Amino acid sequence: RNIDGDNWFLQIETFDPHEPFFTQRHYQDLYREMVGAGRPLFDWPPYDTVKEDRELVEQCRGHYAALLSMCDAKLGDLLDEMDRQKMWDDTMLIVCTDHGFLLGEHDWWAKMVMPWYNPLAHTPFFVWDPRSGVLGERRQSLVQPAIDIGPSLLEFFGLEPTADMTGKVLRQTVESDASVRDAALFGLHGGMVNVTDGRYVYMRAAQDGNKPLYEYTLMPTHIREAFAPEELHEMELAPPFSFTKACKTLKIPGRKPMGGGQKGFPSALYDVQADPGQQAPLNDAVVEARLVGQMRELMQQCDAPSDQYQ
Repeated sequence: RNIDGDNWFLQIETFDPHEPFFTQRHYQDLYREMVGAGRPLFDWPPYDTVKEDRELVEQCRGHYAALLSMCDAKLGDLLDEMDRQKMWDDTMLIVCTDHGFLLGEHDWWAKMVMPWYNPLAHTPFFVWDPRSGVLGERRQSLVQPAIDIGPSLLEFFGLEPTADMTGKVLRQTVESDASVRDAALFGLHGGMVNVTDGRYVYMRAAQDGNKPLYEYTLMPTHIREAFAPEELHEMELAPPFSFTKACKTLKIPGRKPMGGGQKGFPSALYDVQADPGQQAPLNDAVVEARLVGQMRELMQQCDAPSDQYQ
């Protein structure tokens, strides 16, 4: 309906690929040897360590591959429509995802309860920018889609990023692999805080007891229910953060970290160029100290609360 209009924006959010890994038979038939027959159906792995035998692991991977093939086909439908409507000369296309999913790597299923290994954190990200016309090329510069998409879209529409945005405009990165950052911060509430410079990944574990841990919010709800009254007995108002428009927030003692706080995993340093599978943690005090410094700087840029540093 908007094809003859200008300055429109469309976001298509899909739940797939997501467990359970179910799709039509003709996609499953592409991976018949993996999916197999005559065994218990296993297309919904737990958020836990791998306890299944090799054949069940392969079956689950086959169901996931079939679901990915369906997603590829549906994305192809969108690309075909852009061909038919001759949209490529003036329309930006971004394809991204929120996180990865472990399918037995590191002997784990799923996400959140284990460290954010690269299969989880290093997510697919494709950008077509009609102004540069670059296609079929990879970029090595370190970007963070979750925070860079906003500024990049605003710039495409001729608007300035807001003062609260810490992301970067990626126009020159798409065009010529121009660098926009030296390091990137990622992690999980109540769990590991991680930093990468593109070569090294440093995962910083929480201290014993994982305290102090607070939630800062004006909407005290968990994923499935509101905060219970007893959770709010010790709440207090926190001073405004740089991004809360001068509003104070509730400071509430943390009840339960997401993913259980990734308990039992020590801090770890990996060289993901030499060890892309992250199988052999490094012991390099110089690199670790440099990454700790970058982590601190990025936390300051995000106006992280003081208890996060503890």
